Amino acid sequence: MSDALLPVLLAVPVVVLACQAGGRAVRLLGQPPVIGEILAGILLGPSLLGWLAPTAQQHLLPPSALPVTSTLGTLGLLAFLFLIGLELDLRSLRSTRSAVAAVSLTGLLIPMALGAALAAALYPHFAPDGVGRLPFTLFVAVALSITAFPVLARILADRGLETTPLGTFALACAATDDALAWCLLTAAIALATSGTALSALATFALTAAFAVGLTLIRPLLRTLLERAGRTGDELVLALLFAGLCLSAYTTDQIGVHPAFGAFLFGAAAPRGLPAVERSAARIRAVVLPLLLPLFFVDVGLHTDFSALPAGQWGWGAAILAVAVVGKWGGAAGAARLTGSDWRWSAAVGTLMNCRGLTELVVLGIGLQTGVITEPLFTLLVIMTVITTAATAPILRRVAGDDPRMTPPAPHDDPERAPARKAIR
Repeated sequence: MSDALLPVLLAVPVVVLACQAGGRAVRLLGQPPVIGEILAGILLGPSLLGWLAPTAQQHLLPPSALPVTSTLGTLGLLAFLFLIGLELDLRSLRSTRSAVAAVSLTGLLIPMALGAALAAALYPHFAPDGVGRLPFTLFVAVALSITAFPVLARILADRGLETTPLGTFALACAATDDALAWCLLTAAIALATSGTALSALATFALTAAFAVGLTLIRPLLRTLLERAGRTGDELVLALLFAGLCLSAYTTDQIGVHPAFGAFLFGAAAPRGLPAVERSAARIRAVVLPLLLPLFFVDVGLHTDFSALPAGQWGWGAAILAVAVVGKWGGAAGAARLTGSDWRWSAAVGTLMNCRGLTELVVLGIGLQTGVITEPLFTLLVIMTVITTAATAPILRRVAGDDPRMTPPAPHDDPERAPARKAIR
């Protein structure tokens, strides 16, 4: 057996089992499993294991294994972004009510404005060499305006709220918010990697053209998958996986992160086909427990609390304050101005302030493309963990016994009860 393979055979089960244990542990505390998985990835890095037992960390996660685990984690990330795109129902966005549109836009623009102001102060201390002020500012502004649609869906499903008025309203707002945020993030990365405004405009235009092209071939893709489904799910699964990889390759060649391509292919994939739904479930069953944890560890290895100077923790507090005030205040304030009472508005703001895995994906893209430094990455990861972990307990306190925010009574016919997907 190849000596290069042996470290990988040790590192992969260590990571997967640690993330599973972390996820199960936090479930006992009423938190979504992704919190425990993120923490497990961080604790396997230099923040704890590398600090307490560097020799053990080098043995469990040797440098020779990290390129392989990082590649597998990135592949899991691409598949996860495909699933997120597939879960995003674009038809619901076309029929969005005015209140949803107001909350979504305000919950995006206010944290972006506050984030841009904070980025101006962060730039001299945290901007990498050679990164312009505009792409750095735009990236930080977008990073502070993210709502984690998949984690939000998981929190609502765990509480039985996904079909309540609060659940459907919050999910519609989060879907609209994230669709706009991904567009802005594409622009930020294009600015950072292209060098000039004209090159960035060309990169963004090519990405938009690719998205339009995927939309135009959607009927053809539906026909192809319908025919493939008649021969068996294996061919549908292979076509979907090949499609997300080729789309990721295309956007990478255009000049933006491969994650955008995988997300766009998921958004363009046809809905309502049983073979597609079954194939997506099979991808989810492998990606979430086995491959995505490798991405968490890659994040954890770049998150080093011990390397942060004492003076930078003040910046961390400022980032957390701006993130919460902007996102919670913007969404709750917009809901209140559209006629909702304060309890409902506070619940909407609490849900929109959830960042979770989507934020980690955005931060990972920023780190990989060199828009932010590792110290700033660490501070933003801390903000992500805190705002995500705070969502469920604050929601319980805010909702109380309000019937609009409590689970509906069990349905008389259990066969008609919808099965909840294992979304993170």
